[in-house]
Amino acid sequence: MISCGCFGGTTFHGLALAPSICRSTSMFSPLRTLTLTLAATNPHHRLLRRVLFPTVVRAFSSTALPTVPITKQEGKAAAKPQWKTAIDFKWIRDNKDVVAANIKNRNSNANLDLVLELYEKFLNLQKEVERLRAERNVVANKMKGKLEPSVRQALVEEGKNLKEGLVSLEEDLVQLTDQLQQEAQCLPNITHPDVPIGGEDSSIIRKMVRSPREFNFNIKDHLELGKDLELFDFDAAAEVSGSKFYYLKNEAVLLEMGLINWAIAEVSKRGYIPLITPEIVRSSVVEKCGFQPRGQNTQVYSIENNDQCLIGTAEIPVGGIHMDSILPESALPLKYVASSHCFRTEAGAAGTATRGLYRVHQFSKVEMFIFCRPEESNLYHEELIAIEEDLFSSLGLHFKTLDMATGDLGAPAYRKFDVEAWMPGLGRYGEISSASNCTDYQSRRLGIRYRPSSDTPATSKKGKGSNLAPTQFVHTLNATACAVPRMIICLLENFQQEDGAVVIPEPLRPYMGGLNVISPKAKTSQ
Repeated sequence: MISCGCFGGTTFHGLALAPSICRSTSMFSPLRTLTLTLAATNPHHRLLRRVLFPTVVRAFSSTALPTVPITKQEGKAAAKPQWKTAIDFKWIRDNKDVVAANIKNRNSNANLDLVLELYEKFLNLQKEVERLRAERNVVANKMKGKLEPSVRQALVEEGKNLKEGLVSLEEDLVQLTDQLQQEAQCLPNITHPDVPIGGEDSSIIRKMVRSPREFNFNIKDHLELGKDLELFDFDAAAEVSGSKFYYLKNEAVLLEMGLINWAIAEVSKRGYIPLITPEIVRSSVVEKCGFQPRGQNTQVYSIENNDQCLIGTAEIPVGGIHMDSILPESALPLKYVASSHCFRTEAGAAGTATRGLYRVHQFSKVEMFIFCRPEESNLYHEELIAIEEDLFSSLGLHFKTLDMATGDLGAPAYRKFDVEAWMPGLGRYGEISSASNCTDYQSRRLGIRYRPSSDTPATSKKGKGSNLAPTQFVHTLNATACAVPRMIICLLENFQQEDGAVVIPEPLRPYMGGLNVISPKAKTSQ
């Protein structure tokens, strides 16, 4: 834990990690100063094609857990339930073998047996609560007529006993509902039928772009290049902030800002709305997006004595931008491209694969995010991966696109495509991007629905209306346009020259003041 400190009269809350109910097997898709003025674009591009979507996905969201009315008792405050997600527990119970297989295939630690056990207890307790309510109503109706004093007194006593018993059961029901929700929220999303089953090694290559560059000289990794070109300072950052932090210097600063502006400009041309997001969010929003902010191996920095966290990806604040809203169908799809800093604990990360810029605690990233109708999410998933491939191909990188296996999917993802680029200095491929279709997993938690077009009103918060089409949950998708540190690794290692210089890919040059080459610094005489 980082202890609290003061500066200029302002107290900085320490960052602490705390236990969690369940873990997420994958964290976020791996930027921030925006200096380019972008022309306005049309954010509402429409796909005319439709794809059939498996009904099994919708089954997880068709029915919310019933709201538990609380009988007020003088002098006693009722427990406040936690946030709820709309889960069809009956479908889970009726299809437990399918759900169990999905949990196993994804290496999830969700406890299906406990969920089903709690659900049965919930149903039984709910029946008992409803029985007592009915009995109390019967007693109340009997007291409306003329009664003998002794009979009325007996009914008053009976009503009092029923009320006390009902209050106790309703409190139990609230606690049981919360426990059921907590366990059920650990259940992962259903998986696309074409996703390969197994661990990361079972992932399938969808596409291979270019071949590795052949060098006729001894190559350096990005750490050597950064040192020789005076681009990074890890040692000073370690003294100031700790391990896995860094200073960017000289042309590396231009490179980061150029990458951000290039990514936002290129993606916004395709109809995405540019955003710079908050970088501190409520813990509940992190949870609703499917991540666990407080756990032994969490990737999230939580702010001590507060319900807020530092974001690990702009996916979280962008996902929450329409929280608890009903969107008109005409507004969909909503497409965003967001720039932010990202903060991750990288708990458990170690080894040579994490050296240098590859795995750090703070970095800049540009993220794409889409809200769309359910029948269009598969098509937009393909759009996102196509944008990623276009971006990385335009820079001249050698990379492969993978359809990731079940064991590598995070809880929210229905399907995930990763992009791994060749990093010659490291001598391996490294993940530089991912694109995930989360279907309605996040929107059920965030409360984001849309109303089909007939008689559609303006966007409203939790709106209600008569003669309107029933609302449906939107689908959400996210994809990385540019994770800056890993892109810097790729550019330095792939475009290094024999004299130690690094050539800047042509598409980035207008965003770096026309800089073509990062050259070694002239040695000054002592």
